[in-house]
Amino acid sequence: MTVRVPATSANLGPGFDSLGLAVGLYDTVRVRTSAEPGTTVSISGEGAATLPTDDTHLVVRTIRETVASAGFSVPGLQLEAQNVIPHGRGLGSSASAIVSGVLAGNALLPAEQRLDAAALLDLCSRLEGHPDNVAPALAGGLAISWEEDGIFRSVSAPVHGEIIPVAAVPATELSTESARGLLPGEVPHAAAAANSGRAALLIHALGTEPALLPEGTVDFLHQEYRAAAMAPSAALMLHLRKHGIAAVISGAGPTVMALANGEAQAEQAERLIASHLAAAKTADFWRVLRLSVDRVGARVEEHQR
Repeated sequence: MTVRVPATSANLGPGFDSLGLAVGLYDTVRVRTSAEPGTTVSISGEGAATLPTDDTHLVVRTIRETVASAGFSVPGLQLEAQNVIPHGRGLGSSASAIVSGVLAGNALLPAEQRLDAAALLDLCSRLEGHPDNVAPALAGGLAISWEEDGIFRSVSAPVHGEIIPVAAVPATELSTESARGLLPGEVPHAAAAANSGRAALLIHALGTEPALLPEGTVDFLHQEYRAAAMAPSAALMLHLRKHGIAAVISGAGPTVMALANGEAQAEQAERLIASHLAAAKTADFWRVLRLSVDRVGARVEEHQR
């Protein structure tokens, strides 16, 4: 089978641990099973020189865990991973791997025992630890996620057709765990209230009125606390925002995601990024990607021989 999963940008400013957007950058895995025991893994692209090529590979491990949870096993497994999503940059690479593994494992089960969409979301969220990346990776578009009574849930919200994500991806990585360690245990009530208002505005701006994206992406919960760990990213984000571009730290960072309102603003964002990086003499250490909003989400193609 072949599984194709989009990258995701979580938080989007004030939507900490609750909002995520699927973008047009994809990891693809091809899975073959056999009755002969053993695991082989081949990797191209991101992480080809560093990721494990045995049963500890995250996709392989997730496939086996998903199948085992239904009482089955996979003796032989061959995995070909074509990785395009940058690792450790706040674009949902681990979520993509988990979604790939769960969907592949689910497709190997008998039809009557396969998980439905809600159960897939809950399982992926549990394996990832939170739903904000796996939800848009599964369903595409904008996902609003939450946990209730120990169950992870999500709904999709519309995204205006004029919105164009522009990602500035630095060469340096930052682990989610390290970024979370910088957050305070408590924030002032006024900050929480202000953040609630901006998150609500962001949903409206993303779906109906993109001109309000700069106001809707103001965050009071996490970006300022993490800025010291990604000073170049924080400086670039502030530079874009000063010029009216709705820029945020993507996920835990350090990628900067600009949500441009139309082609003209996407071009403006690219120019501003280029000029800022040139002035800082760091242009060679960044990639700038003009992306699209993925509105489909993960897809599985099954091939039987």
